[in-house]
Amino acid sequence: MNKAILRLAIPNIISNITVPLLSMVDMSIVGHLDKEIFISAIAIAVIIFNFMYWSFSFLRMGTSGFTAQAYGAGNSTETGVILLRSLLIAFSAGVLIVVLQYPIFEIFFRVVNAEQELKIYAADYFYIYVWAAPAVLGMYAFAGWYVGMQDARTPMVIAIAVNVINISLSLLFVYVFNMQLRGVALGSALAQLSGFLLSFAIWFFKYKNIRLTLDYKRLKDWSSYLPFFRVNADIFIRTLLLIAVTTFFTSISARMGAIVLAANALLMQLFTLFSYIMDGFAYAAEALTGRFVGAKQYLQLNRMIRNVFLWGLCFVALFTLGYGLFTESILGILTDKSEVIAVCEEYRMWILIVPIAGFSAFLWDGIFIGATASRQMRNSMFVAAGCFFVIYYSLQSHLGNNALWLAFIVYLSMRGVMQAILYRNKIKQTLI
Repeated sequence: MNKAILRLAIPNIISNITVPLLSMVDMSIVGHLDKEIFISAIAIAVIIFNFMYWSFSFLRMGTSGFTAQAYGAGNSTETGVILLRSLLIAFSAGVLIVVLQYPIFEIFFRVVNAEQELKIYAADYFYIYVWAAPAVLGMYAFAGWYVGMQDARTPMVIAIAVNVINISLSLLFVYVFNMQLRGVALGSALAQLSGFLLSFAIWFFKYKNIRLTLDYKRLKDWSSYLPFFRVNADIFIRTLLLIAVTTFFTSISARMGAIVLAANALLMQLFTLFSYIMDGFAYAAEALTGRFVGAKQYLQLNRMIRNVFLWGLCFVALFTLGYGLFTESILGILTDKSEVIAVCEEYRMWILIVPIAGFSAFLWDGIFIGATASRQMRNSMFVAAGCFFVIYYSLQSHLGNNALWLAFIVYLSMRGVMQAILYRNKIKQTLI
């Protein structure tokens, strides 16, 4: 079982880790430019895209769960149709984002209520990168499908290629063509387009047997979309709650000033790095859960869950030790602004708590997605998000930014606790 987990987890970890590393590279590039506000501006722009793209994360999650179950049941025709449905929805959503880019940006900034200067620089990034929306969402669909097909290597290759292109182009546009934030945005947009084209090309040639047997007429059967949208409606609500927490975190950080916003954004990079490592194991759990549920191999399912949590605990210990020893060095790579680093040091302790507080939430997410238990995911997020806001508003007058971080830690912990309870009391009984 450990071999099956690692066969899926390691490629997913490699592909996932390129995402926060890329974000760190972007932060590092702007963090060494002449204005501190660049760090805050890119943090604001990134949260807007997170808001949009996380809203459509069901494209990856739902596609993965349904594909894995079809794969486990040996239904190759259905696996192909699932991809087509997901791509159709992805392109429609991506085009809609491009069309509505101006009201999206303006509405978000009214909510955040950040400084006008910050808005100007964030706009430089946003209005270039937004054109990659159809490609980004299309890659969500492909990524979910590949994971569901137990193919972790292909997303790894795509992610590495995308990030090499992104880093290369960003450095070129910023330092050779002096485009500053616009250069980072343009490099990211072109890299995402390249990634989508590569995703399609690999699917076209690698899965020829599925491509040649596709039943395009089934796309017109609108009743077949109902299970997809029913599951994904729960995932969508769950994702909106996640977005509400992260957006609120950034908004409150912005109200505390550009320096605190920059410090929180840099510390969040460390959390993001850990989260993507855990997502590698979550994706493995997702693929294997769907496969075992589809094949009705429930003893294998229980064994897999136990083993994936043991791997999670190993990485909790590794990251806690690493952040304890090397946080200052990592921050020094991301920025040379001593004032920002000094503020980061004030809140460093929270990053040391993040691994143990958050690891189970990511692993349970993967299991729930594979089992298409979306309603339980939604309900656990309701409780966790509620705890976040209650704790912050109860303590913010006394603890300030520490209250924000404490609320975030409790939010992560409650997600894992609630999912563990719901799995034992609801999902496990239903499956078996």
